[in-house]
Amino acid sequence: MTPGPVIAGPERVVGQVNGKLNGHIRERLLATNFWHLATVGADGAPQVSPMWADIEGEYVMVNTSIGRVKEENLRRNPYVSLSHHDPENPYDRAEIRGKVVRFVEGEEAERAMDRLARKYLGEDRYPWLLPGERRVMLLIEPTRVRRLEGVEPFRAGVLPDGAAG
Repeated sequence: MTPGPVIAGPERVVGQVNGKLNGHIRERLLATNFWHLATVGADGAPQVSPMWADIEGEYVMVNTSIGRVKEENLRRNPYVSLSHHDPENPYDRAEIRGKVVRFVEGEEAERAMDRLARKYLGEDRYPWLLPGERRVMLLIEPTRVRRLEGVEPFRAGVLPDGAAG
């Protein structure tokens, strides 16, 4: 299916900008959408990974392997940004900024990964676990949650007075 043309107008924030996983953001997290998780490396460079995500209470839940770059980055600096765009309209996007407040290892992390496998793959167990691999569930406390539509405008004062932005 080829979507029709997308007309991008001025940006508008849809819903409140806050730290709550409400409405459309919650729906996107509960669906089988891929999210992009941004972390900061030891050298200060950004690192982005496509991730499966879900909701765990009031937290965003993602899962990775112990020893992955993103896991090491987050143990050093727990601040993250997650983003997702609507596949039918890439100008309709969601952003969640937050902080990893819990790193959960062991059986609970394995169960969480199996839950994600059921959601995303329809499999009872995560099928790609390697011998010796250990999982960690990351619980992210949202601090800024927003949904945007359109092209992002310039901040006040960036363009000359009277210029559109």
